[in-house]
Amino acid sequence: MTEVAPAFPLPRNAGCPFDPPPELARLQQEEPVSRVRLWDGSTPWLITRYEDLRTVLHGNRTSSDTGLPGYPHPSPGMAARRSRFKPFINMDDPDHAAQRRLLTGDFMVKKMQALRPRIQQIVDELIDDLLAGPNPADLVDAFALPLPSLVICELLGVPYADRAVFHRISKTMTSRHASAEESLAATEELLSYLGGLIDRKNEEPGDDLISRLTVGQLRTGAMSREEIAGTVQLLLVAGHETTANMIALGTVALLQHPDQLAEIRDRGTPELIANTVEELLRYLTITHSGRRRVAAEDIELHGHHIRAGEGIIGANDIANRDPSAFPDPDRLDIHRKARHHLAFGYGVHQCLGQPLARVELQVVYGTLYRRIPTLALAVPAEKLRFKHDMVVYGVHELPVTW
Repeated sequence: MTEVAPAFPLPRNAGCPFDPPPELARLQQEEPVSRVRLWDGSTPWLITRYEDLRTVLHGNRTSSDTGLPGYPHPSPGMAARRSRFKPFINMDDPDHAAQRRLLTGDFMVKKMQALRPRIQQIVDELIDDLLAGPNPADLVDAFALPLPSLVICELLGVPYADRAVFHRISKTMTSRHASAEESLAATEELLSYLGGLIDRKNEEPGDDLISRLTVGQLRTGAMSREEIAGTVQLLLVAGHETTANMIALGTVALLQHPDQLAEIRDRGTPELIANTVEELLRYLTITHSGRRRVAAEDIELHGHHIRAGEGIIGANDIANRDPSAFPDPDRLDIHRKARHHLAFGYGVHQCLGQPLARVELQVVYGTLYRRIPTLALAVPAEKLRFKHDMVVYGVHELPVTW
């Protein structure tokens, strides 16, 4: 075992921006369970193999409670935010299950599939605007960010006209370098904004998720105004940040694999597009800070004794490159059957919004390159600014031409 725990997160290879840090690959082969050192000096366990991660995330062997002393917070800002407010994803059952059940119906597969025509309409309108605007353009600003922002705003009942506010706040909330003070201020600002929105929905409910929570939970006393605001905050930030980064980073990856991009563009059947989405989710794993947990009981793994109360980081980015689960894992292959990836997590805490993300990405990957067949980077790939500084990986801008 390595004597000195390396600092986490580990650095990526600058020449391989789509790949996890090379040290993770070494650890997966040689030390699948090891210690790493975080910003606060703590040394949680790092788990790097696919089956081990599924084992740890399954059932109640580990806790998602960010209030526990051993919880491995990604940054001072994230620790401060969770001390101020803990959303349901950072609770354990039965509290987690009770709050999650209130939202499950709004994100069911059938309901998300029913949104496909509306998502297609938004995608086509954004592409129309893109083609009518300046060339080159920033695909993040003109397309990747507006699409999921508009969709989640319509679902939640958040005015899309206020997007500049929550986009700005989200950047602070998802930054690895934001201070505790900056992160707390951002959290308070968004909670205050959403609290005002809840008040207006309480007076005049609409056909949206905030209205349903306000009428069904706030008026009955089942949830407080702040609890609803915190839940909506999570859905709003996660609902646009993750998909926006997958659209942009997935486009960069496909532009670097022109043969596969041509197949998607020219012969993109629904099955192939669905495969492409799953493979890009696996290959890129933009939630690159890992799945954070605390051991709820003693766990024996590869000769190591993880004691109850100790922190655990499940490195899902390298677990999605485990050759035992995905043969030739470092190769992007849009024909791969990769649906068993861990990009959305695993177990009871896996991503609630994954049915929506899948539909959005399927519509995007099935439309963007067909409608703009000459889409290309407007700058050399090595000039792109990748989001090493954010908890969700992607590119800060994506200059494209056609």
